[in-house]
Amino acid sequence: MMASLDRQRLARLLPYLGRDRRRLGLTLLLLIPVAFAAAVQPLLVGQAIAVLRREPTLGWLDGMAVSEAMRLLVLLLVGAVLVRLGLQGIQTFNVQLVGQRLTARIRDELFAHAMALSLRFHDRTPVGKLLTRLTSDVDALAEVFGSGAVGVLADLVTLLVIAITMLSIEWRLGLLLLVSQVPVVLGILWLQSRFRKANYRVREELSQLNADLQENLQGLEVVQMFRRESANSARFAQVNAAYREAVKGTILFDSAISALIEWVALSAVAVVLALGGWMVLGSSMGLGTLTTFILYSQRLFDPLRQLAERFTQIQGGLTAVERIGELLEQPIEIADLPASERSAAAIQSGSKRASAGEVIFDNVSFAYREDDPILTDLSFRIAPG
Repeated sequence: MMASLDRQRLARLLPYLGRDRRRLGLTLLLLIPVAFAAAVQPLLVGQAIAVLRREPTLGWLDGMAVSEAMRLLVLLLVGAVLVRLGLQGIQTFNVQLVGQRLTARIRDELFAHAMALSLRFHDRTPVGKLLTRLTSDVDALAEVFGSGAVGVLADLVTLLVIAITMLSIEWRLGLLLLVSQVPVVLGILWLQSRFRKANYRVREELSQLNADLQENLQGLEVVQMFRRESANSARFAQVNAAYREAVKGTILFDSAISALIEWVALSAVAVVLALGGWMVLGSSMGLGTLTTFILYSQRLFDPLRQLAERFTQIQGGLTAVERIGELLEQPIEIADLPASERSAAAIQSGSKRASAGEVIFDNVSFAYREDDPILTDLSFRIAPG
């Protein structure tokens, strides 16, 4: 249910990205060459060791002298590093630019929507909570889009390329490393919903904190007039303590997933060393290939490490999308009629022709609360001027 709501709310962001689809398309296209540039580096290092030890190498290195092969491998390695850094720089620039444009458009629409909401909504919603939606929540969305969403896609593509490369070199070690990632993935999925609830509580407590600050600072004259400084300070301390306790929950989940990834990654490297060392001693695999797999075992867990680092950020962004969506879903209770209906209302009220600047109340009812009406079926017309 939550995943379905997430997809619906994320889909609501797509229209805001329409103007930047070319930049986004370029960023997504660069994912593949960046992934290949990252995946080829351990392979080149392993081939260099194989060349030095006179072990079997890839076909295009056969027949080369050691010095010639090493020179070629070093040039390819430097080229791969430079290509990866250059393309990642372009990706980062485009993603950050699109992220800032996205959040600027959302903030504009949120502000316009908040201004159009009825006084009833503003009467029951503290200004501090509304301010949190317009600032902190939008900033959280900018962070998750700027470095989270595209980063996760890049990590997944890199993971796929590395997995294919490992299986093509030595399928047994490659399969072992891939299976070792299953506990990490299951752990992330198990913690996701729990972390989401904890993060939502953090955003709610932050809203309450901002609301309390705003009310006390805006009403400072009244607070001092009635000598409420100590009482209000004590109440603020309680609100601040509740926010601190809410943050503790997110820290616990964040630490748990990071510890799980590191433990599984180290265990996988140890198993690769043990099994690979046995295969090297049995002459069924070269030291260069074992070195390649040790490097791949580290690279393979890098995407999951990055995901763990972005875990808090991504969940915070999803929570922000949820809270922003809740504000945008608030109905605008008072809206101008279309021009045709305004003209019909003017004629119905006795005017032969609707004039610019006239004010017409036609059976208007108004109440802050449904059980306490202030106006009931009020009708009148004020001529222009």
